[in-house]
Amino acid sequence: MSYLPSKDKKESYVRELFNNISSGYDRTNRMMSIGQDEKWRSMVVKRSEAKKGDHILDVCCGTAKLSMQLASAVAPHGKVTGLDFSENMIEVGKQNIISHPHHDIIELIQGNAMSLPFEDNQFDAVTVAWGLRNVPDLDTAIQEMIRVLKPGGKLVSLDMSKPEAPVFKQAYWLYFEKIVPVMGQFGAGKANAYRYFYESAKEFPDAGKLANRFHQLGLNETTYKNLMGGTLAIVEGRK
Repeated sequence: MSYLPSKDKKESYVRELFNNISSGYDRTNRMMSIGQDEKWRSMVVKRSEAKKGDHILDVCCGTAKLSMQLASAVAPHGKVTGLDFSENMIEVGKQNIISHPHHDIIELIQGNAMSLPFEDNQFDAVTVAWGLRNVPDLDTAIQEMIRVLKPGGKLVSLDMSKPEAPVFKQAYWLYFEKIVPVMGQFGAGKANAYRYFYESAKEFPDAGKLANRFHQLGLNETTYKNLMGGTLAIVEGRK
């Protein structure tokens, strides 16, 4: 049985999926990443070149974990706008930022990565963590992020990739297919959602192909860094 929706149904499917797992999303992410997710987000902040006074857009911001780390980098006079398709994820994000020392410079809004509600050349950097796998059309989403990015600014993505080492590769996909849904059931009460994550990761282009996609769509200095044996990667480019 496939858990991947058709392209024309993906928007509504993904929105409902994340609305359903929002309350347990952070807990499950922590388990899946063996506690490394905060470190990976810190690497995204560094690669984005976010600095004091910048205005950063965090697309597919989810529960605002990356948005909060970006806020620490641009405070006190900068701003972070977090955008997500799922209203329930946004609500969890709003609860998360309450205790953050720079909550006043974080704005979380519901919106669609396929049609960003912003003017051209508006943001100093654009980030997206575990989001590009979930859009109906990858090129459209990337083009939208490039459109709202200022010339000279960077687009930085953190997402799944594909390990290549023979034995490790087989073990990883077995873990993702069999163990991760169990974590999803325990952490968020939704095993099927995490079966979708497995199938979407298998379908998503690896880091090298995604970096090439960034270049083809107009970004310069495109590069990538594999993490955790190539199971995920940071991919970036400059406008």
